[in-house]
Amino acid sequence: MAVNNAMTADFLRSAYGGESMAHMRYLIWADAAEKEKLPKISRLFKAISYAEWTHARNHFVVLKDKVGDNTVPAGAVFGLTNTVENLQGALNGELHEIEQMYPVYLETARFQNEKEAERSFHYAVEAEKQHAELFKKAQKAAKEGNDISSEKFYICPICGHTVENEAPGQCPICGAKKELFKEF
Repeated sequence: MAVNNAMTADFLRSAYGGESMAHMRYLIWADAAEKEKLPKISRLFKAISYAEWTHARNHFVVLKDKVGDNTVPAGAVFGLTNTVENLQGALNGELHEIEQMYPVYLETARFQNEKEAERSFHYAVEAEKQHAELFKKAQKAAKEGNDISSEKFYICPICGHTVENEAPGQCPICGAKKELFKEF
């Protein structure tokens, strides 16, 4: 089913742009954390980078029938300082998506009866809530000069659901089986 409404298509493009930039930004910040000898925070950034890639892919796929060049306006956090400040930038971006961006995009998709876009936005906002909590915890540890305790992170490749230490038997957001989760 194609996206029929121009506003929902624009929101998908904007979300794709923002998630794509978050994906790359988190990989850059992962390298910075590694250099600061915070390997577990580095792993967290890499894991959530994959979740952001998953969101970007989902938004892109929903737009499958909208072929052509488009200018994509998307907000983004810029800067490369230290891990504490990078985590604040990550947290600010996630909170923007949770509190402002995705609620508007999701309600618009519902109003315009764009089911695929609604699903894609829903998956993203639910995962972003987890990301914000993980970034808060990581920032608290980094402010104290410590790394986080989590050894592994698991990401659902369908919706971006993100968990520490062990994948659930089934994804609570999209229903994907444990075996599909990607380990970081």
